Amino acid sequence: MEPNENSEIDQATIPPCCLKAKAYSPDAELEGNCHATVVSGWFTAHQSSPDKVGKKMYFNNPMWPGEAHSLEVEKILFKDRSKYQEVIVFESATYGKVLVLDGILQLTERDEFAYQEMIVHLPLCSIESPKNVLVVGGGDGGVLREVARHPSVEVIDICEIDQMVIDVANKFFPDLAIGFEDPRVNLHVEDALEFIRRVPKGKYDAVIVDSSDPVGPAQELVEKPFFEMIASALRPGGVLCNMAESMWLHTHLINDMLSACRDVFKGSVHYAWASVPTYPSGVIGFILCSTEGPPVDFKNPVNPIEKLEEAIEHQMEPRFYNSQIHRAAFALPSFVKKQVSCL
Repeated sequence: MEPNENSEIDQATIPPCCLKAKAYSPDAELEGNCHATVVSGWFTAHQSSPDKVGKKMYFNNPMWPGEAHSLEVEKILFKDRSKYQEVIVFESATYGKVLVLDGILQLTERDEFAYQEMIVHLPLCSIESPKNVLVVGGGDGGVLREVARHPSVEVIDICEIDQMVIDVANKFFPDLAIGFEDPRVNLHVEDALEFIRRVPKGKYDAVIVDSSDPVGPAQELVEKPFFEMIASALRPGGVLCNMAESMWLHTHLINDMLSACRDVFKGSVHYAWASVPTYPSGVIGFILCSTEGPPVDFKNPVNPIEKLEEAIEHQMEPRFYNSQIHRAAFALPSFVKKQVSCL
């Protein structure tokens, strides 16, 4: 699709990893059965409103300039605006039900497990007997579902700002929301920054940050002050796993995040990745960090999931993660090693 010639948007001026620009226009108009992100029966991620005159679509999301990914929509199941964002659920033709926040695809039933399993088991299988775990974001419950596989875990705190996301997951994504049913889970519906400021020093063995893409308010969740609060909340040798975008699209952002983490975390800092077909470029990255203390070798799981009987029996066997995938996740292409100076 070509940009609208009359648009004031000049894509040449949008930096590839702009963190300041807004990813979505809350004032997008609704016309008939057309939504800003659902037009003529198709959902197109990372797009703006349709051009009324030329009937063309133009794309202006600064996180993914010049590209978009479309899914055929069979039926819109839910559409509303919470205090924080627009929430849409639709039934797709090929990926099952899909969750979209502010025009950005969050998960699909078909491939959600790849992301959920990797963001949890990369950190939790890298330390022995994790007991106290904090999840930041993750209101769909998928991360909780995976944390619950670990029998050593005694407490799972989750801080999610948007109650509507939790309610929608319970109604439309029961296979993910089942994570909230574990008795070890304590739900805190509030801003993560305020929550973490109150956390006693050294409380958690692991923190897993399943946040939105770092644009708008979520930008604060990839900056140094946030990482400093996380490090304070972790015990010596505790671990953080933070979503870290795509190595195909965001090496500048990855560089910035790794640089901030290396300043804060005095143990080890690594970048890993996984394949998730419906995410931009088809891959997603993770930054893994440990605080000063007992050394953590992220690349070689000391707590292999194959030896955790309850992890295999809980709901169903992991469909993506295993110890071989764990090790492979840290093998990086040559271009990434060259472009990301902090690796």
